[in-house]
Amino acid sequence: RYRIPIRIQALGFPKEVVKSLKTSDYLLAQYLVLSKIPLMQRIVMVIYAAFFKSLFQKISMIRLFVIIAMIMLSGCSSYQTDEHESEATKLHRMATEEGLAKAQNDLGALFLYGEGVPRDAAEAVKWYRMAAEQGYALAQHNLAGMYSLGEGVTKNNALALKWHRMAAEQGYAVAQHNLALMYNRDKGVPKNDVEAIKWYRVAAEQGYALAQNNLGRMYVNGEGVPKNDPEAVKWYRMAAEQGDEAAQYNLARMYSLGKGVVKDDAEAIKWYRMAAEQGDELAQNNLGAMYENGESVPKNEEEAIKWYRMAAEQGVAHAQYNLGVMLVEGMGLPEDKAEAVKWYRMAAK
Repeated sequence: RYRIPIRIQALGFPKEVVKSLKTSDYLLAQYLVLSKIPLMQRIVMVIYAAFFKSLFQKISMIRLFVIIAMIMLSGCSSYQTDEHESEATKLHRMATEEGLAKAQNDLGALFLYGEGVPRDAAEAVKWYRMAAEQGYALAQHNLAGMYSLGEGVTKNNALALKWHRMAAEQGYAVAQHNLALMYNRDKGVPKNDVEAIKWYRVAAEQGYALAQNNLGRMYVNGEGVPKNDPEAVKWYRMAAEQGDEAAQYNLARMYSLGKGVVKDDAEAIKWYRMAAEQGDELAQNNLGAMYENGESVPKNEEEAIKWYRMAAEQGVAHAQYNLGVMLVEGMGLPEDKAEAVKWYRMAAK
């Protein structure tokens, strides 16, 4: 439980009311202090939450007034300045000193991203570790990431593996996926595709799109499982429908090649376009080729140039070469051999 703020006691609320305040009351007030929402809007939010019970159950009017008092005592007009953010961070630090794992993790994030405090990766690691050692899965995952990247600590894949596993065993899907990646890519642990499949699958079954896409890839390549294109399509589709651009590209390719599904260029175009519009460079190149060749779309060299250029600027060698060819032959734009040489040179590197 938080310490009772002296200023709240000084308002004259009965002691039994102040003692009845829940941790959630302090967290609500603290969240609204940390936010950059105008004061009156915050108070309206608290009242709305109370009457419609969208955040808390059975909140009494006295407790409601105490929460509003806590918010008002934290400032009177705006929380946009660094000074107010620092005060909010101090309040958050008080919470961590009470041993609340979620608050410790959140404070770690403030230090990692420099929000309201100077950016300090080592300090972030300290708070993540405190929360992780209490068994808080998100903090375990965050601490694993710090070890994996060598941020705030010496890079250590073995310790990254340890903390990812602890979070994964609690059912945290992101950690399950990252643990699978470590087994799949021989990072900090001997490569073990069967173990990778196991963790990709448990994360994928929770709906985690990155895991669904990678599980599909494992089925396409026969890594840790027999090759199974229809099963790959199933997982690619699940991730693609969540908006994962890599899965959209992979699903488009399956339709384009007729692997695991009946070949369908129109469906391939649909998924390539969705991935390309999100910036996937391989999808942009393939979409350009389909416009250049008139595959399931009217031939359109200008549109082909547009997509080739977007992919080329992201470093795709095939797109750089394709763009060079279009420039040499004056397809979709005026002939420009000097510009073509530039793209050929980039593609040749």
